[in-house]
Amino acid sequence: MASLRDIKNKITSTKKTSQITKAMEMVSASNFNRAEMNAKKFVPYMDKIQEVTASIALGSKDATHPMLSSRPVKKTAYLVITAERGLAGAFNSNVLRLAFQTIQKRHKSKDEYVVIALGKMGREFFMKRDMNVILDITGIADQPTFADIKDTVNKTVNMFADGAFDELYMYYNHFVSAIQQDVTEKKVLPLTDIATSNKLTSYEFEPSAEEILNVLLPQYAESLIYGALLDSKASEHAARMSAMKSATDNAKELIDSYSLSYNRARQAAITQEITEIVGGAAALE
Repeated sequence: MASLRDIKNKITSTKKTSQITKAMEMVSASNFNRAEMNAKKFVPYMDKIQEVTASIALGSKDATHPMLSSRPVKKTAYLVITAERGLAGAFNSNVLRLAFQTIQKRHKSKDEYVVIALGKMGREFFMKRDMNVILDITGIADQPTFADIKDTVNKTVNMFADGAFDELYMYYNHFVSAIQQDVTEKKVLPLTDIATSNKLTSYEFEPSAEEILNVLLPQYAESLIYGALLDSKASEHAARMSAMKSATDNAKELIDSYSLSYNRARQAAITQEITEIVGGAAALE
């Protein structure tokens, strides 16, 4: 049996750990509320830009754009959104596992794909496996703005337009609720699934539908990526909040268990001392 000092040290260290995890839970709860609000505020903008883009692209017979048409696939890009750090349960591992298994299944050579990593955890994961990471961004804020990722996103869209790759898939955690985040695969480019369920609106084009699409389609693709990042951040904070709550609860259970062991050991020590005193007194009689 462990000594009283050892058990007491375990109780002390576990209490300190529980204080840290409780603080992290509270920080994550605060970040989660803001991230959830940011993600929800972005939805109306996404719905409107999709409706306008679909109305122009599908409502004009003369409108054409390379981003709207499929082409023979020689190389595929995978944009993977992860967190900057761990301690978020299976948040990072789930999305990385799906992306990695998909790449392994679809491609036999590194020449057939490229990886774009948003987040430190994803970057390190793919770099350690010597996978073809062509773009990455780390140090993403807990409440990111579009300016934080603008350059990387612009490069991604421009690389597709220039033919560096022929299709772009995005992997991220979709926020459902505080206790549910679903790993999602979404095809971003080409924009072959741009149609909406809403009725298309008729617009008068000035100067022309094609020139408007030249500006609007890259913005729409960039908005898809930024919207997924906001969605992922809400999922990340929810996952970390849940993970830290579980860690705090487990620490409390350990403290209770150690306290019980400590009390038993102390009781056994007291009983042993009483027995020795009684035995010594009896020997003197």
